[in-house]
Amino acid sequence: MNKTITVSIVDDEADLREHIGGYLQAAGGFSCKSVYASAQEALDHLPTDRPDVILMDINLGGMDGIECVRRLRELMPEAQVLMLTVFEDTDKIFRALAAGASGYLLKRQSPAKLLEAISEVRDGGSPMSASIARKVVQSFRSDPAKGDEMLDLSQREREVLNGLAEGLAYKQIAEHLGVSIHTVRNYIRRIYEKLHVRSRTEAVAKFLRK
Repeated sequence: MNKTITVSIVDDEADLREHIGGYLQAAGGFSCKSVYASAQEALDHLPTDRPDVILMDINLGGMDGIECVRRLRELMPEAQVLMLTVFEDTDKIFRALAAGASGYLLKRQSPAKLLEAISEVRDGGSPMSASIARKVVQSFRSDPAKGDEMLDLSQREREVLNGLAEGLAYKQIAEHLGVSIHTVRNYIRRIYEKLHVRSRTEAVAKFLRK
C-alpha cells in the first residue's frame, strides 16, 4: 500500500528550505513534516517528529551535519538520512557514510531526482549522485585488500556489497544478480554478521575505510 513519505529538512539556508519544502508539498505522495536551521534544533525535535526521511546539509552553523547524523543515529537508530550538500570531496563522503547517512546527493540535482532519491531511501536504497557514486566505487576498487573481515566475504556477497556502495536498492541488486529480494536480504544479513555491523551504511563505510 502506498503511503505518503514524510520528510524533514535540516539546512541553514532559508530560501532552500522553503523551496524544497514547497516542492515536496506540491508533489504527490510526499509531505514536508518539519524544517530546522541548525543541528541542535534537529536533535531537539527530530526524535519526536520521526519522519520517514531526513534531508541533511553538511555546512551548518555550529555543529555540522555529519556530527548531527552521528548523534541522530544514537537517538534514532532507524533514522534514514539523505545528505543534501554542495560538497563532493572524498573525506566528507566517507565521514557522512560512516556516521550513518543512507545516501549522498548534491544540491544541484533536479527536483525530480531528489524525489526519486527520497523514495529510494525510504525503500531501503542508498542513492548517490553519479559523481559521488563514482568516487565511492573507484575508492574501494583501487584497494581490493580490505582486511581479514573482507576476505571472509564470498564473491556473491562482494557483488551485493558493491551494489549497496553504488546506491542500488535491494530490488535493483536482485534484478542485476538475477535472484529474489529474499535472497539479497539473506546475503546482506550474512554480510552484516561477517563485518560486525548493523546497517547497510555501516557495512559500506567499513568496507571503504579498511
